[in-house]
Amino acid sequence: MAGNCLGMVISLLLIYPITRIVYNVFFSPLSHVPGPICWSATRLPFIWALLRGTIVHDFEKMHRKYGPVVRTAPDEVSFASGDAWTEIYASRPDDRQFLKDPIWWRRQPGQDDSLLSAIHPAKHARMRKLLAPAFTPRALRTQEDMLQKYVSLLVERIREQVEAAGKVGTEMDMSPWFNFTTFDIFGDLGFGESFNCLQHSQYHPWISLLFGSVKAASFIAAARYYPWAESLLKKCIPRSLQEKRKRHYQQIVDKVDRRLSWELQRPDIMSYLIDESGQVVFSREELNATFLILTTAGSETTATVLTGILAYLVNQPETMGRLVQEIRGRFKSSQEISLSAASELTYLTAAIQEGLRLCPPVPWMLPRKVPTGGSVVCGTWLPAGTPVSLQAYTLNRDPSRFHAAASFIPERWLPDSSINQDSPFYHDDRRAVQPFSLGPRSCLGQHVAWAEMRLILAKLLASFDFEVVDGKRLQWEKLRTFLLVEKQPLEVRVRLAQDQWLTSKLGNWFLSVEFARRHEEARLVSVAQNPGAANTNLLRNARWMKLLTWPLLHSPVLAAHTVLYAAFSGGLGRPEHNGGYVIPWGRIHPGVAPGLARHLLREDEGGTGRAREFWEWCEERTWDYS
Repeated sequence: MAGNCLGMVISLLLIYPITRIVYNVFFSPLSHVPGPICWSATRLPFIWALLRGTIVHDFEKMHRKYGPVVRTAPDEVSFASGDAWTEIYASRPDDRQFLKDPIWWRRQPGQDDSLLSAIHPAKHARMRKLLAPAFTPRALRTQEDMLQKYVSLLVERIREQVEAAGKVGTEMDMSPWFNFTTFDIFGDLGFGESFNCLQHSQYHPWISLLFGSVKAASFIAAARYYPWAESLLKKCIPRSLQEKRKRHYQQIVDKVDRRLSWELQRPDIMSYLIDESGQVVFSREELNATFLILTTAGSETTATVLTGILAYLVNQPETMGRLVQEIRGRFKSSQEISLSAASELTYLTAAIQEGLRLCPPVPWMLPRKVPTGGSVVCGTWLPAGTPVSLQAYTLNRDPSRFHAAASFIPERWLPDSSINQDSPFYHDDRRAVQPFSLGPRSCLGQHVAWAEMRLILAKLLASFDFEVVDGKRLQWEKLRTFLLVEKQPLEVRVRLAQDQWLTSKLGNWFLSVEFARRHEEARLVSVAQNPGAANTNLLRNARWMKLLTWPLLHSPVLAAHTVLYAAFSGGLGRPEHNGGYVIPWGRIHPGVAPGLARHLLREDEGGTGRAREFWEWCEERTWDYS
């Protein structure tokens, strides 16, 4: 009898999963949705990808193969369609909203709902309405001095390291520096006190622990798909880790307590949550939970995009050069850069938009649930309760929606690209890119994020030259995702911006223009020479390039004779060419970029006077040798 019972149990254990798999693949209400059979049969491939951090890239591969609608689990569907933004995330009546999936947004034990975790629309709307005034453009203007303070401190800290290394510059991992800045800014903005990361040039212990907790959240969410696994996981967590989590949360509680005991002279986020009678309009539990999540959402995401943008820029010197030219052509120093002035830099704005496209701060939008009665999403009917998600990373890199979709090309965001039918980017689906989401749960802090990105990039590129370090290129496409992107070191060589003038073609042009001004009465014509493919000392810092191109290089004497011939022929020696720039072989440069033109002019001529400053700097350095 016992043997028969054991055999029956074993048979059931074998038959049930097989029956379940057959049902999931062939008879489920989602069996009409395309997708890989193994993912449709069981949740295990989804969980395995989640735990490995490859889920975003796995989703991209599936969408490229099966199309914009893919079944990614027995009961879940993924979308890579621009229409899904409005059909899933836009405003709807309360009973028709796609609510957040509790698997991902369940409140922590002993904590209340935060702005992000509140699932019920009414509760979320109440909290958002109270917080919204703190994140408006008007509020941002009152906080500019604080933003400027921390971004200037970032520049100062990097300058200290660069100057200590000398003219060759220094190798730096820029990824943590972006985190230092954004966390310090939010610390002051939210709690009235910085985390002092920039002050000490290292992470605050609370932030170091935060990165591990974000990764752990993926593991906890994976366990929730199987209640027995979640129960087992809770029992296996060491008491020391549980205590560490409590201390981590308590530090935020303490920061909130300290802030509420102060009276700041300037408005911050908390000041908008205190009414005229001095009472906080949030419950204390809601306040603590909300500021815990805002500290992460308001800092790590912005730092991620900044890391991605700089990674692409150093890998593309021409793009970097155009952006640097725009910034340095507008400002003589980083101290001149204000939020309003930075917002007028067209190419900088385009570079940030392109960074948000290729490096979205949230690569995949966490699942929502189809409302009662079911719904049609992107032409596909889905039963009530089906988790649905949108793949921002996949959508933003869709070759059918973007020209050269995988390439970092800021030009696609310039105004002319959307109106000029001859532009290769004319048909780009720009509306598909929604890095801050949309609808009633769109990112509340997007104005702050834009301000930080503009100010940080503008001030850094006005002050320093950044170059890729051979063998240490950061490839964004290979990064893993655990809810947020797991950043890797961004190793770059950093030099002071002025260090490049003496050996650059730009410095030669500055000198020729200033020489022409000072000696035009003597009827001397001064031009700057680009030696072209000449084997000169200009390549001394690029030996690998010299090695690769040596068969194409000419003697410097030949280059000089060619330019002299052009000068004697009458093509260059005309007064209107005085101060001009000669390009190979013996032709005057046909035009000057507007930003560079301002540097060539003196201040009394409406320029920056940079050419005159450079002449005087060179004169001072060479006086003893004259």
